Parts: sequence; C-alpha cells; structure tokens
Amino acid sequence: MSPVLTRFTTSDGLLLHRCDWPCAGEARGTVLVVHGLGEHIGRYDRAAMRLNAAGWHVTGYDQRGHGQSEGARGALGRKDDLLRDLARVIDSVRGERGGPLILLGHSMGGLIAARFVAEGLQSAPAGWHRKVDGLVLSSPALDAGMNGAQRALLAVLGPLAPGLAVSNGLSPQWISRDPAVVAAYVADPLVHDRVTPRLVRFIVEGGALTLPLAPRWSVPTLLLWAGGDRCVAPAGSQAFADSAPPGVVRSQCFDALYHEIFNEPEQDEVFFVLLGWLAERAGQ
Repeated sequence: MSPVLTRFTTSDGLLLHRCDWPCAGEARGTVLVVHGLGEHIGRYDRAAMRLNAAGWHVTGYDQRGHGQSEGARGALGRKDDLLRDLARVIDSVRGERGGPLILLGHSMGGLIAARFVAEGLQSAPAGWHRKVDGLVLSSPALDAGMNGAQRALLAVLGPLAPGLAVSNGLSPQWISRDPAVVAAYVADPLVHDRVTPRLVRFIVEGGALTLPLAPRWSVPTLLLWAGGDRCVAPAGSQAFADSAPPGVVRSQCFDALYHEIFNEPEQDEVFFVLLGWLAERAGQ
C-alpha cells in the first residue's frame, strides 16, 4: 500500500512529518523506525515494504531538524527533545493499533532508541519514557568514534556556540558499497550534513549512559552492525553485545558491510535475520 503522510506537533510546537506504511490484512504488530543523522524517513520506503510483506505495520517520522519536519537543521533546543518526540509518536501508535510495538533505530536513530529504552533501567525514569515490546538497533551510534581533538573542540564550542551548525564530516561514500545508493543519497534534496555541538553532545552522552547499562538490559533486542563502518565506531556495538545478557540481546556483526546494512548488496542476509527475529516477537 502507498504510505500515508501526516503531521504532528511536538511538545514545544514544531510540526513534524510522519509516514505510515499500513500492512494489508491483519498485522503482527508495528515497527516504528527512527532514522539517522542528516537523512529522513522516506529513505526507508523499500525496507518498510519488506516489513509490510512480512505482516508488519511500519511507522516513521522525520526527526526535528530533518527531512520535511520543522526545526533548524541538525539542532536541538533541549537535550531530551528527540526523546520527547519519540514518546509522542509511541503514544499515537499505541492509541491507534494493537499488537507488539518494536523500535527500529538506525545510526543516530539507534542511539536514540537505545537511550530511550535505557531510561527504563533508571531508578526514577523521566516522564518521557515509555515501554516498548522490542528493540532493533542497526549500526547504532553507541560510540561516535570521536578522537581527542574532536572531543576537545566539542568541549570548547559546546558552551560558546551550542547551536552553531557545521558539517558532520561524514562522506556519502561511507554509507554503502552500492553506487546507486550513494548517488541517490547525494542527489536527495532532503538529506543534509548539518550538526550542532548540542546534538553531538547528546549523541556522545547518550552512548556513555547506555553502554554501562547493557548488563542489566531487559527489553528483547536485536543488535546488527557493520564491521566496515566508518560513520560510527563498530566498537560501540561490540561492547554492548559483549556486556548484554545473551538471552535478551541477540547480536550479529556483518564484517564486510558498510554503515547502512539494509542498503548493502547483501541486504537479503540482513533482512533474513531481522524478519526471523520479528517473527519470534510476534509469536510471544
């Protein structure tokens, strides 16, 4: 079915773009996609159709400062804005549909989804925290891969110019080994390379908070990452996988793949793992 496009308002008054791919017939549940830095939810159309074919509704949205949503490109107002926005989408989906709700976060979206779930392990979770039935992390930015000089620059710029948008320094060639994927990414007018110190700090601090909680993880999670990733450090995913309870977190590294594992030539192998894990969640 064709995607259904709507808009919703954030707690601080921004209009965000939402996209739903309804499943024909009775669905197993809903997969809520949280996209990565600089991209937008429209780039997940092919993945959504594969999930539809497997019996899942798919919902996603352009995060603030991205795609067709409002907000300065790559910027944050409050440090938990992205988490508050996700909570608002979860509330809407819960009110519209039954069945399991699975978060699927890619890259920065994976960090956001993991940070969101990790809040439930705190002694007093924030008001934006919501329970979900499962979590899929695709090349999550649990370790942003910043060197000492970059961290020093962040320490200087953060207090002085937290909203200053600069290039994220990532090459489009790093996202996939498929030239067509890279060409489409470069030509996409909704893709941008802006990032601010406040957003970078959110990513760095989110990973630093989430990784130590891996041994206590309780939400069923599928962690998939690219061994050839240059956009985020694969070491972050490996560290999470090494520490998390194996009965709760299933993990797999695809050694040769680049960052966007669902857009690589071997994507069928990745989807095979994903769809098998989702089928188990639907049966529980």
